[in-house]
Amino acid sequence: MIQAFGLTSNPRKELSPAVDDVSFEARAGCVTTLLGTPGAGKTAVLRLMLELQQGRGVAYFRGRPLHRIAHPSREVGVLLGDVPGHPARTVRGQLRMLCAAAGVPVRRADEVLEVVGLVSLREERLGTLSRGMDRRLGLACALLADPHTLVLDALTDGLSAGESRWLHGMLRAHATQGGTVLFTTTDPKEAARTADRIITLDQGRLVADQDAADFSRTRLRPRVAVHSPHATRLAALLTKEARTAQRSVEVVRESGNRLSVYGSTCADIGETAFRHAILVHQLADEVGDMGPGAGAPNSPAELSPCMSTTASIDATPPTGPTESKTILSFVPTATSAAEPAADPTQAAAAPARPPGAHPRSSDALASGNLPPLPPPISVRPAPSPLRPLRYELRRAGGVGTGFLTGAAVLVSSALIAVLLARIGHTPQHRLLAAWPQELPLPPAALGAGLLGAIAFGDEFRHPALAADRGTVPRRLGLLAAKLLVAAATGLLLAFLTVGCDAEVLYLVYGRELAQVPADWLALTARWIGLVIGCAWAGVLAAGVFRSTTAGLAVVVAVPVLVVPLVQKFLEGSSVRSAAGFSVRLRELFLAQWPFGGERYLSGVARMVAQPVGGALTLSLAALLCAYVLTTLRSRVR
Repeated sequence: MIQAFGLTSNPRKELSPAVDDVSFEARAGCVTTLLGTPGAGKTAVLRLMLELQQGRGVAYFRGRPLHRIAHPSREVGVLLGDVPGHPARTVRGQLRMLCAAAGVPVRRADEVLEVVGLVSLREERLGTLSRGMDRRLGLACALLADPHTLVLDALTDGLSAGESRWLHGMLRAHATQGGTVLFTTTDPKEAARTADRIITLDQGRLVADQDAADFSRTRLRPRVAVHSPHATRLAALLTKEARTAQRSVEVVRESGNRLSVYGSTCADIGETAFRHAILVHQLADEVGDMGPGAGAPNSPAELSPCMSTTASIDATPPTGPTESKTILSFVPTATSAAEPAADPTQAAAAPARPPGAHPRSSDALASGNLPPLPPPISVRPAPSPLRPLRYELRRAGGVGTGFLTGAAVLVSSALIAVLLARIGHTPQHRLLAAWPQELPLPPAALGAGLLGAIAFGDEFRHPALAADRGTVPRRLGLLAAKLLVAAATGLLLAFLTVGCDAEVLYLVYGRELAQVPADWLALTARWIGLVIGCAWAGVLAAGVFRSTTAGLAVVVAVPVLVVPLVQKFLEGSSVRSAAGFSVRLRELFLAQWPFGGERYLSGVARMVAQPVGGALTLSLAALLCAYVLTTLRSRVR
């Protein structure tokens, strides 16, 4: 069950808080809905419950707040808005990626796809899905880790009646199995038709907490919708006839030429219009909404959750000359007095009701009309350090951005290498790297930095991990996985670039320009360090600044801004000069190491001692410190 106590959002400047002291319960085995007009605070309540928004109050999920749950995605399935996924990722790829993040078997993706009816669309891109299919995918993501509680925001907005019925059937099936369901809606009729408990919000405050039957009898009333160009005259005639006949009728003037008539029928209104020769364009039976809090009990505690109510209508006509209105009186009871006695034989044959399940859930279960749910996950895998790595591999390989970037880098490097060889006066190692003196970085380093920035920038642009909170995007384990994948990608890109450039130079100009330099080992180490360093700078910068563009800008800023500053610091005039720093740094690492390790350390020292290497190392250290401080600050909050 869900227990929310005193949920209050932070005030917005001079405005009142969007949510003000909201407390309620959502019982297991019941479907509970938050009802309110747009802007009433429904989404803010959900975000406060899920600790996605700062404020006061606390929400307990089966007795524990969300930050105290080891695996939140296995306790709470969340859908807030559209599915947060890359538009170019496939439906199956999105679910398999989330399986890796939640630590559930990958076969679970196919199981939920079959349940929600998306098997035939598993290879479709997320950007091509219709609204109904997107809602089904969102429900599949929420059910992926087999959670006990479902929290869904505006699940059926913009859907057809058939799609809405199917989705509500899935929610009912989950509640029938003992789960807790909480969803938001703006439609009172939908709430009364599908929920067991309705919590009404108005301007951020709780105004009613009612059973579905009580809600229907207090807030929803049958009415006749009338559309006539002579609405004013017809309203006066209907009111006059109701007073004359001592009938309880209420006529409400709506916008335009429309009337809402309570306490009458289409036949009576039609006869009145016919007798007085009044043209009528529409006569239709509807269910009217009396507004938030209509007939609500004084305290939410007056009605226990999932209890039934009965109602009686007092049709006694008023004694005064004022306009007649229907008077409703409500008496909560355990069962309806008019309900027939239960057959003991039928009661014995009825299936057992799950603990805490609402009678409506059990009736639907007995009728067999509920859609099937995916099978439960019997084995809970232990936390594994490979989980973030699996997630990152599926995230990077699920879209074609990396492949397109790699192809663009190889083509541009080959063209630049051919042009540099034609012009001449370019050293061999820069020719193979396609790095002219005029560019701050070679195409391979820029491409690696871009892929590194995309690795974390996509987490904030398409926050697939932020909804279920199973893996916080700033967690250090995920950072290590991204750095490892970025390093592997940069290493592959570095080798492919040199090999492709050498092959193109051999084909165009012959063997002379494709020869391997004499100091190839040191040059290779520097080349790999440059490309991987740019990739790591992109990852860390995008993680700190939450943007792919900012990550790429930091990569370019290292040779453009940081390198001149480092050179000025090392070679500038001062009382104490840092000249000769590179020589002393190499001497420090030239001590005797086992297995000849001093050679490799000497190569690293030479690379770091160079202006570009030193600036890149300094930038990486600063970005890593900023990332760690940001992570610690978010955890303290």
